[in-house]
Amino acid sequence: MLLVRRIDFFPVLIYTSNTSCRDVAQSGRAQRSGRWGRRFKSKQSVRATFKLSQKAIDAIGLVALHMGIKQKSLFDHIIEDTKALDDLAQTIRIHQFQKIPRKQKTFVLSRKTIETLAAISQAHDMPRDALVEYSIQKLEQIITAEKIRHQERKKFQAQLTAHFQAGEKLYLAAAETLGPDDPFCRKLRKSMLTNRKIHEELESFLEKSQILEEY
Repeated sequence: MLLVRRIDFFPVLIYTSNTSCRDVAQSGRAQRSGRWGRRFKSKQSVRATFKLSQKAIDAIGLVALHMGIKQKSLFDHIIEDTKALDDLAQTIRIHQFQKIPRKQKTFVLSRKTIETLAAISQAHDMPRDALVEYSIQKLEQIITAEKIRHQERKKFQAQLTAHFQAGEKLYLAAAETLGPDDPFCRKLRKSMLTNRKIHEELESFLEKSQILEEY
């Protein structure tokens, strides 16, 4: 048994005859091990199958791809918030949900997300599929905003392409006048190579974002 007595603001540990330092150390290790085990278990990945609309399936895949994150992380973000999920459950109308054409789809989720879904589902007598379907609908606002931003990015990319092409013409003119081995031309060429790499990376990003236009 461990008693704690405070003297002049400093805690003093007093061990009774049936408590040893080894007992206390082992107890501390057991508590730390238990906490670590719970955290590890909550982050474990599990497979779960839901019956969702094609639009919801497309949305989760599109946002994950566009943002460069795993679908599991996206699910964790939109579902793990127990309070938000509880509020959402109170707004769902089952008869409207049942009218939505749906198909089965298997996802990988964290155990904590599954447990959150189960708890809210049981508390409101609500199908998990409905909770997931309407949770994903929140992503539509993100998709709509990203579609607008995508169009703006394309405009800037067009300006950047024109700027890059003008830079290449400038280099060719300088190389013809000064010679490609001139120090100025060498530095300009190095700058153009860097710009070309960045330009190609931006082009690749916009190509991957092309999926936004199809949603």
